[in-house]
Amino acid sequence: MTPAGGNPVRVGVFGLLGSGNLGNDGSLEAVLGYLRAGHPEAAVDAMCGGPEAVTARYKIPATRLHWYRGEYRTASRAGAVAAKGLGKLVDAVRTAAWVRRHDVVIVPGMGVLEATLPLRPWGFPYSLFLLCAAGRLFGTRVALVGVGADTINDRPTRALIRWSARLAAYRSYRDVLSRDAMRAMGVDTARDEVYPDLAFALPAPSASPGRSGRVCVGVMDFHGGNDDRARAEEIHRRYLDGTTRFVRALVEDGRQVRLLTGDECDAPVVDAILEAVDSPLVTAAAADSLAGLMEEAAAADAVVATRYHNLVCALKAGTPTLALGYAAKSGALMARMGLDAYCHPARDVDPDRLLGQFRALEERSAELRRILAGKNLVTARRLERQFAALTAALFPAADHTRTRTHTHTHTHTHSTRETP
Repeated sequence: MTPAGGNPVRVGVFGLLGSGNLGNDGSLEAVLGYLRAGHPEAAVDAMCGGPEAVTARYKIPATRLHWYRGEYRTASRAGAVAAKGLGKLVDAVRTAAWVRRHDVVIVPGMGVLEATLPLRPWGFPYSLFLLCAAGRLFGTRVALVGVGADTINDRPTRALIRWSARLAAYRSYRDVLSRDAMRAMGVDTARDEVYPDLAFALPAPSASPGRSGRVCVGVMDFHGGNDDRARAEEIHRRYLDGTTRFVRALVEDGRQVRLLTGDECDAPVVDAILEAVDSPLVTAAAADSLAGLMEEAAAADAVVATRYHNLVCALKAGTPTLALGYAAKSGALMARMGLDAYCHPARDVDPDRLLGQFRALEERSAELRRILAGKNLVTARRLERQFAALTAALFPAADHTRTRTHTHTHTHTHSTRETP
């Protein structure tokens, strides 16, 4: 993939990548797979939250997203507040310089246009705005690919997210709710498409040989959303208590329980459940990638999970799944995969009702596995169209050059054979 000038197309990937969130890194992995398969000559690098981790795992150069290393720590002392403020100015220059070096920048999936979890406007929303504004300024095509969005009430955050989306050269969403939310916030979405989450493009795990008796329970350091800050601790206590009681009920039924996470911050929730349910039947998985989570899900009889990408992994694995949903995106995903009857609110976990839903899920296990197999085939075809659309939108000059070269070579060879 080389433009007319002869240099490889320079592609940047951008986001909170390498920072301990497995879903974000899985989305990156899916996009890197697409680039390496379809555009192998592209020169790819990243601007991300954990550059060392991204370089070590994915073998691409990476630059730190924020100049100030304490960006996501609460600044209470005057020196820290000043450093964070200075960092905002420095980041504007750093981001612009990084964007200018690229032909294309891809934001791979993630919920970058939502605030379903606590979020400050001067954090990632500000970074995303700097990216998209710099892209428009320097003529670098910025693509928000398969992203999640939600209607945002906080005005500064809403403004930054709206302008980021407007300034992007390409947008696609992981569900209809996301596209509708951006339309409601004033973004023209007439040409924006909806495709499955990028993580569905990752390789499928090996099929389980049979029933294991194991149940995977995906947990989360859940404190509510951006509008729930005043009740965050109450929401967390109710979630932890309900989930712990559900795990205890499974153990009393003699079931093996495997605790899953999706982010480094979930570890205290795992520790609390292990301490409260002191049983050898409860263990914690050490998966450090979506591939690892898919393998765990594939080996289980059923999955009950909170984090969005825990659900994606379980559904991709074809395992009957019950969602402890914390946002509308979970319900939308479950409905698209044919499991909308198996959703339970993370804000109000009722262990008895959850156990009843779980038993109903297991009663239909064979049927649900067949449904998921069919849905996964449809999902794979939709993602092929996503990547084809991305190529057409971001690499038209390269593709035209390649097509023209191929045509010229074919014509030249043909005329040579006809020459006497």
